[in-house]
Amino acid sequence: MSTFCLVHGAFLGAWCWEKLIPHLEGWGHHAIAMDLPLEDPEAGAVRYAEAVLQTLKEVDDDVVLVGHSMTGLFIPLIASQRKVRKLVFLAGGIPKVGTSVTERLSSSEPDMFNPDGVDQDPSQDEAVATKLLFNDCEPDVARWAVSKLRFQASRLIFSEVSPLQVWPDVESSYILCTDDQTFTPGWSRRTAREILGVDAIELPGGHCPQ
Repeated sequence: MSTFCLVHGAFLGAWCWEKLIPHLEGWGHHAIAMDLPLEDPEAGAVRYAEAVLQTLKEVDDDVVLVGHSMTGLFIPLIASQRKVRKLVFLAGGIPKVGTSVTERLSSSEPDMFNPDGVDQDPSQDEAVATKLLFNDCEPDVARWAVSKLRFQASRLIFSEVSPLQVWPDVESSYILCTDDQTFTPGWSRRTAREILGVDAIELPGGHCPQ
């Protein structure tokens, strides 16, 4: 069996995997999650990757690394520094060597994000959070999730040139959500083919299927 290392996206925390972990454990797997240092105003891809690597320091078995949303932008860095069996990009970004998300948005990939979400902060606005992150959740689940959101002090991961220099030689999968209101399904579908060389697995629902 595998250890699933579950890495949350922007504004979220380890709590967002609470409903998924019992299912993975019920199938005989081990699952771990951590809180990324979102409060660090200077954090970027390298700092976030270091936090995950520290969590995995004592793990020596089969690791499936799942990166949700923003964290897709740095999970390949982790696979470049330690053994990982598989990368899973869940409704997430995919880095491109030699460029930044900001540059990609202004040139070849203007459709990466839903324009309604650009420059919005879900942690400060319940309506924005519900629309962008939890649009398909039951009202009580959405309220619970909104109450858990964390302020993200740094947006460096979007403006910095990706520190990834070479793609790691590791199997990758991409899961897109057909009603995602953050990353557009069209961009996810196309970019999974272009960069990862895979056809995305498509699930019904919004940005946070877990």
